[in-house]
Order: sequence, then C-alpha cells, then structure tokens
Amino acid sequence: MSIDASSTSKISTSEPAGDTPGEPSPGEAEGNQNSGGQYSGIESIAAAVARLRTTFDSGITKPYSWRIRQLKALKALLLENTPEIEGALIADLAKNPAEAQLTEIGFVLAEIENTLANLKRWLRPKRVATPLLIAPSSAKTVREPLGVVLVIAPWNYPVQLLLVPVIGALAAGNALVAKPSELAPATSAVFARLFARYFDARAIALVEGGVPETTELLKQRFDHIFYTGNGRVGRIVMQAAVENLTPVTLELGGKSPVYVDDTVDLKTVAHRIAWGKFMNAGQTCVAPDYLLATPAVAAALEPLLVEVIAEFYGADPATSDSYGRIINDSQFERLTGLIEGESVVTGGDSDARTRYLAPTILHDVSRDSAVMAQEIFGPILPIVTVDSLGDALRYINAGDKPLALYVFSDSKAVRRRFITGTSSGALAFGVPAAHLLVQGLPFGEWAPAEWALITANAASLCSVTTRRC
Repeated sequence: MSIDASSTSKISTSEPAGDTPGEPSPGEAEGNQNSGGQYSGIESIAAAVARLRTTFDSGITKPYSWRIRQLKALKALLLENTPEIEGALIADLAKNPAEAQLTEIGFVLAEIENTLANLKRWLRPKRVATPLLIAPSSAKTVREPLGVVLVIAPWNYPVQLLLVPVIGALAAGNALVAKPSELAPATSAVFARLFARYFDARAIALVEGGVPETTELLKQRFDHIFYTGNGRVGRIVMQAAVENLTPVTLELGGKSPVYVDDTVDLKTVAHRIAWGKFMNAGQTCVAPDYLLATPAVAAALEPLLVEVIAEFYGADPATSDSYGRIINDSQFERLTGLIEGESVVTGGDSDARTRYLAPTILHDVSRDSAVMAQEIFGPILPIVTVDSLGDALRYINAGDKPLALYVFSDSKAVRRRFITGTSSGALAFGVPAAHLLVQGLPFGEWAPAEWALITANAASLCSVTTRRC
C-alpha cells in the first residue's frame, strides 16, 4: 500500500440526535439518515476513537435490532447511490458498471442479504456437554462483540474490500473505524459523505488520509484490526498491534498459479483464465498470477488466449469500455518494467498518460525472471513450461504457499495429486476466482505472507469472540 504522506485527514461523522444510551436517534430509526459533518486534523483521530469506545461501553451497539438497522442502512446506501458509486469506480480504476456490479456493489449486497438471513442463527448460544463430575450442570458458548474494530481497505476493490469486513464488524455488534484507501480517492470521498448520512455516527466513523492518518490510527487501542493490502504494510500493522496486544487479521496477496494439462478443452480454459486474469486489469489478489503447462499444451493454449482477449476486449483493448486501467503511475512503471526482455505473445502495449497496459501473455518465461519474483498484480500472464506434473508440483511447493491455486484437468488422479500434494488458501478446479462467490466457504490464506482465515459471515475473526458461560 503506497500512501501519500501529504494528504489531509478527514473524519466523517455526524452528531446523533438521540442522547439516551441505547436509544436510536430519529435519523437512525429511519435508516440512519443523519446530517453529515467532517472533522479534520490528526488530533481528532484519538478523540474519535475514544468516542467510539465510550459508545461501545454504553451498550448501544449490542442489541440485535441495532445491528440489523446498520446492515439495512448499508444496503440502502448502496441501492440509493449506485450511479455515484459506479462513477467513482470509473474515475479510480476505469471499472465498468457491469464489472462493478459483479465484483463490488452486487457482491456486497449479497453479503448483506446473507448476513440478514442468518445473523440470528449465528448469534444463537450453543450448548455444550458437561462432564458427570459437575452434574447437574449446563454450559454454553455465547458470541459477543469484541469492541472497537479498525478496518483498513485497499484500492483494488475499494467498495467490496472496505464494506465486507464492515458487515462482519457491524453484524457482531462492534463499533468501528473504516479507513478507505487514499489511492482510490473518488471512492473514498463518496463513502466519507455517505457514511455520515446513513450510519449511526455514535458508533461508526470513517477516516480519510494517507501515512500520517494511518500511523495515528495504529497508535490507538483497538480490539481488532482488519487489514487488506500488501505484506510490507501488513508487517507495519502487526508491529503496531503488538503495543496493545491487538488481534489482527491480515488479508494479503501472493502468486496464484494455474496448471493446465491436455485432458481439458483448451478453448474453454482460455475463456476462463482470461476472465479471471484480466478482470480489473489484473489487479485482483486471487487472479491467476502465472500459468504452468507442458510445452505442447502451452503452444496450443497461447493462440487461443490471443483469440479470447480479442473476443473480450476487441482488436484494441485501449478502446474497450470493459477493460480497466492501472491504479497509479508507480504501479504502471513497475508493471511495464516486468515485460522488458520477455517474449510477448500478445499485448505489451501501454500508454503512460492513461495508465493503460494491454492484456499481455508472455511466452516461455524463465523461472528466475523478474516477473516470477513478485506478485504481478496486473494484466500480465507469464507462461512457464514444465516437464511433467511432478515438475509443476515441485515448482509450486518450492515457493510461498499460494493464496489460490487453479487446476484445469479432467484427470481424477491429477486432481488428487494437487489435493494431497499442495497447500494453498484455495484450491479450485476448472475456474479461477469463482470461489469468492461461495458465501459458505472461508477465504483462507497461510503464512508467512498471509495470515487471514476469513469466514463469509458475521462469525468473522474480526468480529466476534466466544465466551463460555
């Protein structure tokens, strides 16, 4: 996460109309339609967090009814302001409205609906057996909120990756601070205004800004920190959390390989890989990072990928409304540098002024090349040839555990080898990235770079604790 140190902080909130602890303000009772206000300055961050702590300690956030009101307010925020949010995503990432609905707004709305439908069941105490030694007796576990939660969001999915953790935190009855990415300034500004209008400001604040604001936030005592971004900043978050022994969920990235063999229909494979890779111009944490195949499979797949890219984005993707742009100049320069010296099958064209980088396929990439030494996080797909399935497995296992691993094979034996012989946050057969749409699946990652195990419901690690009683 590259942060602009010259930015100015803004804390978006509003003065509650209700004064009685636990009682909704008139605006809150009608969907939290509060009149917004913004308070600028680093010194106000500590005061804002202290205010949220007071709110949580008063018990305002704990009732089931309060949680439901906040979730419904978030739903209304999205539905009533869809054009403005879509416009912000176009401004920040050139993300077209159809993609915004699938991966951002619609994704969050589905999460809200799932949470509203299941929250009462998730919060229900669970009885556990007691030993005869203490009979007659009974025991149960009760889920309760942690307290004040900090959510720090990234720029690549600035709606989804801000609001999904917010859903979990609110559903579990926490107060929270939301910190959108300053690298997606249009989206950040929209949410700064809308949070103040729709949410209960006694318990929910949004802080805009860069390094100074994030640094100041991390000095405060939180009961959980949920950070999505890169490993460098993730380490900073962890170090800051140690001061207060604050639990942390880190949702980080990594290189997600794709393996393709000769048992599958390669035209279908090309469609699915291109969809997963070039969505959001490749700026997706679970996008296929590189492709492993034998020389024969690679040779057959490359022209099909070229055809599919033209089918998706036309002869010139730069003119396509369906293709995004790189978030900033720094990322653009890094990505174009990774292409230098490589054999380009298709793409490679770029425009620094608009931060356009064409969907790019690289042929027979060396395993020690620069593009293989880091998470690509952009529209570049290197094809690395392997001698055999065993060679592919050894290469995958020699690196950090992938965030996701995608296998295109109709062979049960090959699938079994990947199930038993590899470890990754997700293992998907026949399609990339689609596992994110399955709400019952956890979104899992593993050390050293990845720490999160994020469930797709309010029982998220960032949201609740369990008490024996």
